Amino acid sequence: MYKIKYYAENNKSPVIEFIKEQSAKGKAKILREIELLEEFGLFLGMPHLKKLKGYDDLWELRIKHSSNIFRIFFLNYQDGIFVLLHIFKKKSNKTSQREINIALNRLNSIK
Repeated sequence: MYKIKYYAENNKSPVIEFIKEQSAKGKAKILREIELLEEFGLFLGMPHLKKLKGYDDLWELRIKHSSNIFRIFFLNYQDGIFVLLHIFKKKSNKTSQREINIALNRLNSIK
């Protein structure tokens, strides 16, 4: 099994806070996908995982629940540790550069 860590700032994890705000079924779906990442790591593959093109260390966990699409950006850190950096609800086909920048800023703060 792999290890999941949550990025934290000021002793709070933005990913955990986001998950807490979701419906019970939404939380369950998101947490199940995180469990799959913990169990299978990068072997989980598509449609669950995707490497972000042009960003060396950034991956996305892809979650679909009902009509909602969520993305969790994470870092494949080392020795089987994944750091969940940022989560958001996807509203368009193209991932917003703003969302990527949030994940990159958090990634750079821990490297």
